[in-house]
Amino acid sequence: MNEIILKAFHFKNRKKGARQIKMTLAGHFNVVYNLKRIRRIMKKYHIFCPFRKANPYRRLMKATQEHSVVPNLLKRQFNQGKPGKILLTDITYLNYGRASRAYLSVILDGSSGEALAYQVSDRMTIELATDTLEKLKKNKRFRKQKDTLIHSDQGVHYTHPQFQKKVKQLRILQSMSRKGNCWDNAPIESFFGHLKDETSIKRCLTLEDIQKEIKQYITYYNNHRYQWNRKKMTPVQYSDHLLAVA
Repeated sequence: MNEIILKAFHFKNRKKGARQIKMTLAGHFNVVYNLKRIRRIMKKYHIFCPFRKANPYRRLMKATQEHSVVPNLLKRQFNQGKPGKILLTDITYLNYGRASRAYLSVILDGSSGEALAYQVSDRMTIELATDTLEKLKKNKRFRKQKDTLIHSDQGVHYTHPQFQKKVKQLRILQSMSRKGNCWDNAPIESFFGHLKDETSIKRCLTLEDIQKEIKQYITYYNNHRYQWNRKKMTPVQYSDHLLAVA
């Protein structure tokens, strides 16, 4: 009994909590256990999920008079049932090696949870955000709607004229969280939390190691990590499901 739970816990070399273990057991091993049973076995055999820490990331760039804040058009309506309609973006730090730091920019689909684009860099430049938009544009799984909206916080990358110009070129609406309100972009904060819990960032020694680890994790996240509140499907499965029932 504990062996199959250990297999699920280590599936794809990503540590998991009880709910992820339950969905992995059902999705990949055709085994159905309830959460109470899984948690009891985890406790008995000292199987623990890592606990995420608060994000101390702070914007390093400085705003200028040309920077402009836009209204919060999203108003926490993250999942609107249409892949490509709501995009969520943010940047987080990644500490690695002895005293190195990289930065990760991501664009998530608000409805499916799929990571549609990302960029890793060792510098906090505007290109970190604009290059992520370029990758979104090239992603064939991104299905832009006529009213597609990209939502972020009020960080200087997103108030920057260069970023806002590229958003307009993509014919996408822009929305921003209220100042100091992390709940206005909670899903991507949650994504970053899971990523830091489930990757081996601290073991990486070079930027290339970080880029490889992030690439592998996002492939895992999109295709193998089940979402409890999305019919226990992976982001790719749920995206395809939403398109099929539309």
